[in-house]
Amino acid sequence: MLVLGIDVGTGGTRALIVSNNGRIVASATEEHEPFASPQIGWAEQNPEDWWRACGVAVRKALANGGLGGIDISCVGFSGQMHGAVMLDESDGIVRPALIWCDVRTEKQCKQLTEKIGSEQLIRLTCNPALPNFTLTKFLWVRENEPKRWKRVHSVMLPKDYVRFRLTGDRATDMADASGTLLLDVVGRRWSTEVLQAVGMEQSLLPQLYESPEICGQISATGAEATGLRQGTPVVAGAGDQAAGAVGMGVVTPGAVSATIGTSGVVFAATDRPSLDPRGRLHTFCHAVPGRWHVMGVTQAAGLSLRWFRDHFGGGTNTNDGRDLYERLIAEAAQVPSGADGLLWAPYLMGERTPHLDPNARAALIGLTAFHTQGHVVRAILEGVAFSLRDSFSLFSEMGVPVRNIRLGGGGARSPLWRQIQADAYGHEVEILEAEEGAAYGAAILAGVGAGIWNSVDTACSKVVRIAQRVSPQPGVVERMNESYERYRRMYPAISSVLGFGSSKHPK
Repeated sequence: MLVLGIDVGTGGTRALIVSNNGRIVASATEEHEPFASPQIGWAEQNPEDWWRACGVAVRKALANGGLGGIDISCVGFSGQMHGAVMLDESDGIVRPALIWCDVRTEKQCKQLTEKIGSEQLIRLTCNPALPNFTLTKFLWVRENEPKRWKRVHSVMLPKDYVRFRLTGDRATDMADASGTLLLDVVGRRWSTEVLQAVGMEQSLLPQLYESPEICGQISATGAEATGLRQGTPVVAGAGDQAAGAVGMGVVTPGAVSATIGTSGVVFAATDRPSLDPRGRLHTFCHAVPGRWHVMGVTQAAGLSLRWFRDHFGGGTNTNDGRDLYERLIAEAAQVPSGADGLLWAPYLMGERTPHLDPNARAALIGLTAFHTQGHVVRAILEGVAFSLRDSFSLFSEMGVPVRNIRLGGGGARSPLWRQIQADAYGHEVEILEAEEGAAYGAAILAGVGAGIWNSVDTACSKVVRIAQRVSPQPGVVERMNESYERYRRMYPAISSVLGFGSSKHPK
């Protein structure tokens, strides 16, 4: 039996076909149009482009595997979280979606916190009001674009819009819904208290499912667009972080992942809703029924390196035929750990963990005439790792166990970044045999829905395989600890100069 995982990311949609032994049979990716940023802190995408990319990616994957739609037994979805998709009565798109990295809603966050109360909001939803969360985006549209909001008949998250086009069903999963600020995360239901407080009708929201549950079937329209068989079952799936964790086998307490994509995420599975009373970590439902997770987020992780490459690294190609990322990281590998005192604060898009500050700004500190491009790149790689280490520091504070750390995303593919993370965390890290991220997790969830495996735990134990372990270097760990302590002093120093955030770093 074969299953299909579809991941609706920020940069593109990926389709992954997986066999019942967990092996990848075929895959394809179709890029999205770059997100629009008409003002500082704004980020918008056209949901129609996600749907277009889904059709192209699925057809390519089927063709690459020499397969037909009849060969796929079930479909699973994952996707970028927090995006606000708004549809009218005819299911037309009311406006471009405000996506996860859009942070224009600081005013709405303050108003919501004042209306409900900070402690009460965390009690109801396990999270504070942050500009990234979906509800605040709806409130911004309602306040600033009332004519558009008046047309809104239903709302959904990015992957759920694509699945809606594929099946005709309005559905979402507990994990993705956790990032809306509309879910009672402990009770795994929509929060009537929050809905009443903001004056939204529950009828706007999709139906809730657990991630491996079947929530629809491929429609005739969906079959025509993708080449899949009409009637093929589709499971609810999960937001990209929970799906990615499933794909990495991070499903039981003590299992942790550190994933570096556009953003960076440290994710720990828990068997109870573990709360940070200050809301510096997110507490969400896991894609595993009856489990939760805590998660810290760095807004501009891989984005930091891409930003440097695009603006200062000399374009996208090199004279020797190497990928520019490869050349930049090779230069960084010639620089000693600690980057000879150079430090990078990766706050290009504000920051979530631990500062909860959409106005935070990035900085490169400690430059001298001695420093080279390799030093700058090394400082960026280390600064991102230090930002993720902030989440591990909070895990320790909350008593969240960390037994094994698995790396994902670009930070897992680069040998240098692997070693930097092991040294920065002071902990052995694991590299997986097949690190296909969220699309792989979506396929696993589809396999559970299809009955290939009887549970997510069983599936992960059978298909997730460790390829390599990287140990921290004792002498280097001490140097990285010293750099990390200096790094922690950067945010309050920068904020005092530029006049944003708090003058004190969260303890």
